[in-house]
Amino acid sequence: MPELPEVEVTRAALEPYVAGNTVAGVAVYEGKLRWPVSPELADLLPGQTIRSVERRGKYLVLPCPAGGVLIHLGMTGHLRILHAAGEPGSHDRIDLIFENGVVVRLNDARRFGAVLWGGADPQAHRLLAGLGPEPLSDAFDGDYLYRVSRMRRTAIKQFIMGQGIVAGIGNIYANEALFHAGILPFTPSGGLSRKRCHGLARSIQGVLSSAITIGLAALDPPEANQKLGYFPITWSVYNRAGLPCPVCSAPIRDARSGQRSTYFCPICQQ
Repeated sequence: MPELPEVEVTRAALEPYVAGNTVAGVAVYEGKLRWPVSPELADLLPGQTIRSVERRGKYLVLPCPAGGVLIHLGMTGHLRILHAAGEPGSHDRIDLIFENGVVVRLNDARRFGAVLWGGADPQAHRLLAGLGPEPLSDAFDGDYLYRVSRMRRTAIKQFIMGQGIVAGIGNIYANEALFHAGILPFTPSGGLSRKRCHGLARSIQGVLSSAITIGLAALDPPEANQKLGYFPITWSVYNRAGLPCPVCSAPIRDARSGQRSTYFCPICQQ
């Protein structure tokens, strides 16, 4: 599933093609996504100029004078930049067609993504209003993490994946951040000391920032078949069960936690 870094790199790739440009039309090829594609899009978007391309957690937000569009990529979704609509291919779900000839196309094999009308104030939409602070903002730090985790028994990996606690972290970056912080994923969140919360907050910010930097460096001018936001990256523990830890060489272990694959080093993480 695309997480914060992938969505941020997608945002950066889209912005030069979309910001300041006017929507000519909307073509819906398959409206039954995670939530039905908002019928208002075809009525309200044409003639609207997209002011910017923003991100909130794992959502892209395209504000315009009438309100804005929310896009979530789900588990398998990705966007492409086309310079002509052409015939939709397998798993192509919706096109946003701009007056300058640019087409933003959502391809989503499993249909867990979403393209929704965000209303007059997209940031107040119910899907965004309950999100926690952005992990790369001043609102997120070790003191915040310590404060919200008190008296909580939830395993720390599941805790930091809660979108109401901190926005944008998914399974991959939760595994990586906990490894770099030296914390076992199954540790009760309320049992972490303030010092360890500060270390975890720094690790979260570090792994996210590093991934964004790698993704931005890999950006090419988007072509029709390029999956925006997908970039190669080397993980420390994620999906490396049985391989040596990059620090101590002990075999990386995996387990199930909260119905998710969880990877950790039994030596480096305590």
